[in-house]
Amino acid sequence: MSFDQISNNGLVLLGCGKMGSAMLSGWLEQGLSASSVWVQDPFPSDWVKAQGVHINEGLPSAPAIVLIAVKPQMMSDALPVLAAMGNGDTLFVSVAAGVTIANYEDILGAETPIIRAMPNTPAAVSKGITAIIGNTHSTGAQLDLAETLLAAVGQVVRLESESQMDAVTGVSGSGPAYVFHMIEALAAAGEAQGLAPELAMQLAKATVAGAGVLAETADETPSQLRVNVTSPNGTTQAGLEVLMNDNSGLRPLMAETVKAASDRSRELSNG
Repeated sequence: MSFDQISNNGLVLLGCGKMGSAMLSGWLEQGLSASSVWVQDPFPSDWVKAQGVHINEGLPSAPAIVLIAVKPQMMSDALPVLAAMGNGDTLFVSVAAGVTIANYEDILGAETPIIRAMPNTPAAVSKGITAIIGNTHSTGAQLDLAETLLAAVGQVVRLESESQMDAVTGVSGSGPAYVFHMIEALAAAGEAQGLAPELAMQLAKATVAGAGVLAETADETPSQLRVNVTSPNGTTQAGLEVLMNDNSGLRPLMAETVKAASDRSRELSNG
């Protein structure tokens, strides 16, 4: 990973909560000099203070990148400070949910290179997946640089259009919460069959986590992996007949779930 451009011109991290801290940790581990990073955050954690980065100091005039990791509702206060860096060579990368490229262009200037990114919470353990899309002023090299930075917390995928970001929000952005609830539901179902609560939860967590790793690392598709563990007329088949019911099973429920989240994302973006 090369951070030469950032080392020469600097990186500004606007907001350093859980997501910002996860990214900063990844960058420092992969060789980015702490002296190249300027963090702007009203309440920096003790961990951030101990990293040797510049905290709430005067910013470089033309940093290579400004990475925006503040909550959307804080954007109106935080961004005007950086407006002077717009319409130039500084690349703005946003991981703030629901804030469109057009919103940034209004504040920073229409010729500002802007990349919008949607990470998810497993980024905190470097197991995230982030979707990115750039505006017409962001170059291929800048997209590569953004991908390099975001790869510090997991996988990165590129979208064909910004409109796809709402579906990404519905699938991977909100998806960890669906999986956490599945763990809750699986554990509760185990309790209902006579297991102690702690044991049921341990079994549910390990099963979902293990299946996830297997799905990601195996050569077979998830469909084939499912078939592999389903003996004819066995216990798994009995369970799947309920879960895969065309009307009341998981597939229609998940379609409804992702649609609701995607629709809400569209509403927020247009609001």
